[in-house]
Amino acid sequence: MRTLTVAGSVAAAVAVGGLTAAHAAGTTLSEGHVDVLDVEYAAGALDLHVHDESVTPDVEYAPADVLLQALPASAYTVPSGTCYSHLGTAGSTVYRLPQLQNANLLWPGISGEHLSTGVFQNDKVQVKLKSVTGPGKITVYKDGLCPKNNRYYDSGDAALTNTKDVVAGSHDHANWVFTKAGTYTATFDVSGTLTNGTPVGPTTATYTFQAG
Repeated sequence: MRTLTVAGSVAAAVAVGGLTAAHAAGTTLSEGHVDVLDVEYAAGALDLHVHDESVTPDVEYAPADVLLQALPASAYTVPSGTCYSHLGTAGSTVYRLPQLQNANLLWPGISGEHLSTGVFQNDKVQVKLKSVTGPGKITVYKDGLCPKNNRYYDSGDAALTNTKDVVAGSHDHANWVFTKAGTYTATFDVSGTLTNGTPVGPTTATYTFQAG
């Protein structure tokens, strides 16, 4: 179920990177392909957007204007084994937006598709999870990488850098897990270094998720 609820009028609708940008307070996204961490660089600044690719034309939102929902159907039983121990006790229930698309759930992506090659050193920028508030933790991990470090982010692990390189032109999906039902806020920042050595950012954005 996709719910769009607009409180008041849309403040602006302008072209950003060839896409429609809509800043509509109160928009809830609960299914379809949505790049949650969509990195862009324009006018000398890096930015993070939420890019909804499940509609035509594509729509971009400021993170503060969107509620990202993991529906009750995202409930997931934690398997046994060390590859899943960061999710909690085996047999417990968490809420997982899966790496592989489920048409009935939100499919969150991480995108550097709007970054041009040759702009940043090594064609990479860094997206860091700065903080999370909520009833549990958020962990973002990749299937098939265990026993190596398969986590991009884990708000419950202070030893993890919680920083992911996003490569120009790249598009990635991973599992997004919320360990308890409820509302979370997550603050990310994005930064990089231009090929001439000039640092850019960090630019900070705060997201709201609802699980269960």
